[in-house]
Amino acid sequence: MKKTILFTCLTALLAACSGKSAVTAPDETTVQPVNLILDTDLGPDYDDVGAMALMHALADSGQVNILAVVSSNKDEHVVPCIEVLNTYFNRPDIPVGASKSEGGVSLTTWHKTKWTEELPARYPHKTAKTSDASDAVKVYRRILSTQPDSSVVVCTIGFFTNLKDLLLSGGDEYSPLSGCDLVAKKVKRVVSMAGLFPEGKEFNVYCDTPASRVVAERWPTEIIFSGFEIGNMIFTGKKLVQMDVEDSPVKDAYSLCFAEGDPNGRMSWDLTAVLVAVKGYEPYYNVERGTFRVVNDEGANSWTPDGKGKDLRLIEKVPAVEMAVLIENYMMHQPVSK
Repeated sequence: MKKTILFTCLTALLAACSGKSAVTAPDETTVQPVNLILDTDLGPDYDDVGAMALMHALADSGQVNILAVVSSNKDEHVVPCIEVLNTYFNRPDIPVGASKSEGGVSLTTWHKTKWTEELPARYPHKTAKTSDASDAVKVYRRILSTQPDSSVVVCTIGFFTNLKDLLLSGGDEYSPLSGCDLVAKKVKRVVSMAGLFPEGKEFNVYCDTPASRVVAERWPTEIIFSGFEIGNMIFTGKKLVQMDVEDSPVKDAYSLCFAEGDPNGRMSWDLTAVLVAVKGYEPYYNVERGTFRVVNDEGANSWTPDGKGKDLRLIEKVPAVEMAVLIENYMMHQPVSK
């Protein structure tokens, strides 16, 4: 046991010193890029910022084609922050959208330092406030209608509001198909940071419980769940805030929030979902197939293992300390000139 622990620690230390992950990844130059739509609730927590940095790092290595970034959170600072990050990574023209649902959620940051106000004040962006952004459902339908069949991966790291509204949408100028039929035709899978497994109550599910229930029951493609327990022990950000770089909204967001706590780093809930959405769950996680259900009006969920189930849940395989090294290296990625 002591030898195993020592080997793991040395492996992670060597990886950190060399700037490489302790987890061996496939040759990134030969990977077919994933067509990705990111659906985020950026704002209440700041791991969404790290998740977007990871996404852009993978885009710069040719592993992902970012089709759009939409907000499930109606807070007026979310879309400006999304655009700050897209612009910082030299992708200012990525389509953005926001929830227009009457049942949607608006949540601001719970940190004393209002970092969601600080970033748009410091960095360039095009949209003044979230309510000025395009309807997320229209963005989904426009993007999906132009993509090859079964080619789009949706990564949701927030509420299920937009996905519910997409499912319930009707034909429009972009496609005569209903939302459910359009999803079934164009979406390959969803990867979602949601739920607590094997059962429990998790933030993204209970914030919009009705939407969560609709998606759990009616979404026509595979959903891979990265549950609360997966990212909860992966602490990242300490190396990031120590970087010798200036004018980085990623570093700024973490530095501002770290000043209030998180001495060991921030949990990496959303980052695990983006990683798996782009790179797949191997070699990082095991999976179990089954059925995800929302079991009450307070947003509690259950999980029923079933070899024929539509859903998958991640199960830890690589130790959290090694995953933290891998993830934080991506978070520290600097923009590439276009």
